[in-house]
Amino acid sequence: MEPKARIQMRFGGGNPVVMELRADVTPTTKALLKSLPFGSKANVWGEEVYFDAPFHAGLESDARADMEVGEVAFWPDGDAVAIFFGRTPASTGQEPRAYSPCNILGKVIGDFSELKHVRQGSAVEVGRA
Repeated sequence: MEPKARIQMRFGGGNPVVMELRADVTPTTKALLKSLPFGSKANVWGEEVYFDAPFHAGLESDARADMEVGEVAFWPDGDAVAIFFGRTPASTGQEPRAYSPCNILGKVIGDFSELKHVRQGSAVEVGRA
């Protein structure tokens, strides 16, 4: 079995946050891989960090707004990659909730405490891990 692809995201020159892509290939994961490497600027929304991505993908059949801590998703409404690490302004409980349904890209592996230190407007570098 082929290992899952890994993507590295570095915010403001800090330690990298690594995501393992979901096992099944989707139009969104294909578009993400094809666009690498790219740079962007971070946005912070509660305990979510998101950034503009240089591609578009439509809403997929398994898209959802309720997320798990550590999940990484693509927000089709804003062409952005979002990393969820806690409550967002849309949360009704302790779990993260996206503003609107997102396509699931994968999950952060290892430590993602770096996300708590990301500031609005920080430079983001995205590439293969």
